[in-house]
Amino acid sequence: MTTPPHHEPPAPRDLVGIGIGPFNLSLAALAHPLAELDTAFYEQRPGFDWHPGLLIDGATLQVPFLADLVTLADPASPWSFLNYLKSCDRLFPFYFAERFHIQRAEYDAYCRWVSGNLPELHFGHQVDAVRWNAADQVFEVDYTWLGKDGAGEALGRTRTRNIVLGVGTEPYVPEPLRPLVEAPGTPVIHAAEYLRHRTAFLAADHITVVGAGQSGAEVFLDLLRHRPVGRERIHWLARTEAFAPMEYSKLGLEHFTPDYTRYFHALAEPVRDGLVSAQWQLHKGIDADTIAAIHDELYRRTLQGGWPDAVLTPGVHVRTAGRAATSGIELHLEHVQQNTRSRLATDAVVLATGYRERPLGRILAGLEHRLSRDGSGRPRIDDRFRLVLDRAVTGSVYVQNAELHTHGVGTPDLGLAAWRSATILNSLTGKEPYPLPRRTAFTTFGLRQPGLIPPTRRPMDLTPLGDGR
Repeated sequence: MTTPPHHEPPAPRDLVGIGIGPFNLSLAALAHPLAELDTAFYEQRPGFDWHPGLLIDGATLQVPFLADLVTLADPASPWSFLNYLKSCDRLFPFYFAERFHIQRAEYDAYCRWVSGNLPELHFGHQVDAVRWNAADQVFEVDYTWLGKDGAGEALGRTRTRNIVLGVGTEPYVPEPLRPLVEAPGTPVIHAAEYLRHRTAFLAADHITVVGAGQSGAEVFLDLLRHRPVGRERIHWLARTEAFAPMEYSKLGLEHFTPDYTRYFHALAEPVRDGLVSAQWQLHKGIDADTIAAIHDELYRRTLQGGWPDAVLTPGVHVRTAGRAATSGIELHLEHVQQNTRSRLATDAVVLATGYRERPLGRILAGLEHRLSRDGSGRPRIDDRFRLVLDRAVTGSVYVQNAELHTHGVGTPDLGLAAWRSATILNSLTGKEPYPLPRRTAFTTFGLRQPGLIPPTRRPMDLTPLGDGR
């Protein structure tokens, strides 16, 4: 094995990040100007890569461009989206475009620009293990430096006082469909792989999309737009009772504020668990513009008479699935409300079945005996996004996008990225390099929120002017 790049200092680092997705990239960008912090972030992929299979032409983020990596914590940061536009001489075109929601591909390009300019980021480094060195009061992080072909080239170790886990989520495939996804050459893929297989899937005689979230809607719309009129041959199936729009009212969006996050964290564990499942439409519905675009496209195909050969059926789940007698796929369906079952023969399946938190067991195996867990066996996470460890561990392990069960629906939301990163850095430094707002919502969540809501401002007393003044 060859020697890895020399970027390990003799003294322990202040913070080591594991994983470089948007959330740890946000943290790295906000940590960069803090000269007192020695940080490093490791990612096994060769470069920044954000949902490449879903960068469908025209697909937009569901949050405004202000929800970039830094702006909601530091609008003057050089790593803002607006500064990215300025750096590539596109600020005026963006100004005239009047777009509040940018395309996913543009957000990906922005993140690549940031990642390419932060020296603290180390791609091609696979973290293998984390342990606590009680004698030296530091964490030890073992990693493998990967070559261009992905093979291990060298082993390394860094020492740090604190860690932040940002390993993100992974595609979720329902149990009945896993054997088909894992079988070589079977035309069943998760939506995360859609663009890579798009050409082949468009050539299929019949296509089925499973899942009614934003990804499912975008995949269905893209397939529909590129199929011949009258010969669309697409099924769109969903477990939900409707192809429902995402809750996007202004007061509804206040569930994605620090105020609600703090309120949610203070609730009892059973209450939190019930809320997460009940609030699916806050973060798993479909953007209203996408729903409108689908309806417009379907309507356009009726102008010459007849209906498009597209079937949209909510309230259905896939019980089992298997290969048909020929090369096709057979899905065994159940409609919950009707209590009926049916079979669907199809030639290709795209699973827009969402993502789940990536298991932390392998990385945290060396800390397992020091972790505190809740009644369901999940790690306890405090209000500063730290894993609750035994008191003998003086360092902290922060998490990003692994705290849905403790912090609620805002966990995967890009709009809270900068605030959470700033909260972590404020906690880490024991200072306030990023002053954060005390109140962020008009809604008062709960009856008891001591110290959260500041007194209302008194209106200014205005002296009336007399005649002739």
